[in-house]
Amino acid sequence: MTAHSPALSTGETPGVRLGRARRGDMAATEDDFAEFVRVALPGLMRYGHALTGNPHDAADLVQTVLEKVGARWNRISSDCQDPTAYVRKAMANAHISRWRRTRKETLLAEFPDVPSVPQQDRLENEPVWEALRELPPRQRAVVVLRYYEGLSEVEIADTLGVSCGTVKSQASKAMASLRKRLGALVEGGEA
Repeated sequence: MTAHSPALSTGETPGVRLGRARRGDMAATEDDFAEFVRVALPGLMRYGHALTGNPHDAADLVQTVLEKVGARWNRISSDCQDPTAYVRKAMANAHISRWRRTRKETLLAEFPDVPSVPQQDRLENEPVWEALRELPPRQRAVVVLRYYEGLSEVEIADTLGVSCGTVKSQASKAMASLRKRLGALVEGGEA
């Protein structure tokens, strides 16, 4: 033990971070990740729902991102100050990537034999959700993180990997669009 060891000054055992698994200890890493998921999952599902606009796509998004994060959890938990912010950023990036891939028209060679019956989303005709769905993905992410998750501009910038100025401009544009859309609905018109 040397005097310059930071573990000695904080009372930690060398090689172990408080609340984190020791490198190489697979069972402890899995337990740490399971605990993270247990605690963070409700908030991640709410965030995913607000990003995607429906609970089914939200569940798919959260599952996809958590699978990727779980595979690298040992490194993420040791390198990141806030793993939840890391996961939110990964969710926003995955959602934007999915949106870019799927916004193109998909042609089918044949029609399906059984017509699908879409499940009615309870928020389908909710004006705020409809207006929120019409925002571009980055603006929607900023609005959701600010007003639904209650994050500050600095936290949103860190989560999305953009500057505070970008967060402010995206929030301003999003709020102007929402005011215009919802104002038209209040006046009785349909925008």
